[in-house]
Amino acid sequence: MFEKLTDKLKNDKYLTLETTPAHNASFSLTIDKIEKLGLDKLVDGFTTTDNPLAKLKLNALFGAKLLQDRFNKPVIATMSMRDRNKIALQSDLLGANEFDIRAILALTGDPATISDQPATKGVFEGDSSLLLDIISAFNTGMDYAGKPFNVPPKPIYPLAVVNAYAKNPRTLQKKMQKKIKHGALGIITQPVYDVENAKLLLELKDKANKECCAENKSAELVMGIFPITKLRTAQFLSAHVPGINVPDCWLEKLRKASNGGEEEEYKVGFELSKKLFDDIQALHPKIHLMTANQFQIAKDILV
Repeated sequence: MFEKLTDKLKNDKYLTLETTPAHNASFSLTIDKIEKLGLDKLVDGFTTTDNPLAKLKLNALFGAKLLQDRFNKPVIATMSMRDRNKIALQSDLLGANEFDIRAILALTGDPATISDQPATKGVFEGDSSLLLDIISAFNTGMDYAGKPFNVPPKPIYPLAVVNAYAKNPRTLQKKMQKKIKHGALGIITQPVYDVENAKLLLELKDKANKECCAENKSAELVMGIFPITKLRTAQFLSAHVPGINVPDCWLEKLRKASNGGEEEEYKVGFELSKKLFDDIQALHPKIHLMTANQFQIAKDILV
């Protein structure tokens, strides 16, 4: 299952859909929506998020298990450095491995200061590179302390993330190189809203891979796409989310459309997002689609 996913990542079209477990004790309703829309038949796999924005949600590893069992498709489970020390990270990886959750998206994590839980403190024993190093150790049959496992874990497939935009592109290349050197097989970008931006990211990825070729390491780039159907979403992403660049033309078109009412605003935003998806797919058919669980939008984008 995971071997097929990584083969598609390297050699073929590749499409994953992000899912976010809810703030309740069930993920099944979310999975039911995916099944009802037939989205499982349109994607190669899924991801589950790990308490994004430090807001309490159902555990991403358990969510991944439920998704994987329902659709028999690989799920990339996100793990954040914010909430776990080295012991907990390794313990979770071992448990997930037993249940065949073996694709891991390594994140540093949003700051605990923005959590919805009072007086929450972040752990942050390291950034996402530490988790990538732990996975590398596991894949050699040892824990992070160098102690061999009596029963070694099954292979784990690590992925990482990178911003989609920076004033100095060289900083993005350096971040990509760091992820690759620590073992990431795939690097998912923050949402991209411009084809020229996507072309630049691909150039930076190629340069990063070249810098790592002496270590016989490389990674594929996966373009993150987050459809925008509301002006206020575009304004928020543009003004408040580092690493994302929403073009002025998008903001202007959505601003003009919003004067015509919600339906016109949605129509224009969807058309912009659909064209972007099609253009990116034609350029580089390795995409991670994020819709904040608005799965009907995902369906409309994909069909």
